[in-house]
Amino acid sequence: MTGGVSRAETCVVACAEAWRGDGEILAAPMGVVPRIGARLARLTFAPGLLLTDGEAMLIGDDPEVVEGWLPYRRHLALVSGGKRHVMMGASQLDRHGNQNISCVGDWKRPRRQLLGVRGAPVNTLNNPTSYWVPRHSRRVFVSRVDMVCGVGYDRAEAAGPSASRFHDLRRVVTDLAILDFATPDRTLRVCSLHPGVTADQVREATGFPLTIADDVPRTREPSETELRLIREVIDPEGLREREVPS
Repeated sequence: MTGGVSRAETCVVACAEAWRGDGEILAAPMGVVPRIGARLARLTFAPGLLLTDGEAMLIGDDPEVVEGWLPYRRHLALVSGGKRHVMMGASQLDRHGNQNISCVGDWKRPRRQLLGVRGAPVNTLNNPTSYWVPRHSRRVFVSRVDMVCGVGYDRAEAAGPSASRFHDLRRVVTDLAILDFATPDRTLRVCSLHPGVTADQVREATGFPLTIADDVPRTREPSETELRLIREVIDPEGLREREVPS
């Protein structure tokens, strides 16, 4: 805890900021903290966001209020047209942003079977994409992913304009820091450390060399208004604290 603000609440704001400036676009958050963040963004600085219940409905500021119907064919049209900013999870993520959510080990005989590739390739090639990692560790941040599901900057560039034209990895939010790809070779760097986290902690929890500037700033904490919305309106049950325990 820092000043009464939990790590989970800082992560909520960090996720919300991923959609700043997106305009009228479908926010597709995967995970408890990203969902709270998307609703916080809409209630504060991003009123044009469209929010989904994850199935077939567009929801309002109150999740019980349905604003529109989003059947699967329309959802796919949004995905293929780039009208969606998804925040996905990652079982593995490398320094170039290649993501794995399919299996651990050789895909012909994996040690662990996970979700499968699902829509990750289309998400990353057609839509702005961010990632949420609730446990920053060497198991997730690896030198090489066992299978590429979401496409990273190196592979998109190698595939040519058909893959790189709309490829846009925005940020990676973890329980320790915010990372982005704003380096000359489009590899991960730390752009802010959460309050109470040191650069050495992040390096130790990452399985590859990571760029961290000496003057890297702290992730901003929620304002009083944002805290009230998080605690009293969006997540009064405190589900965020289960995903990122203090």
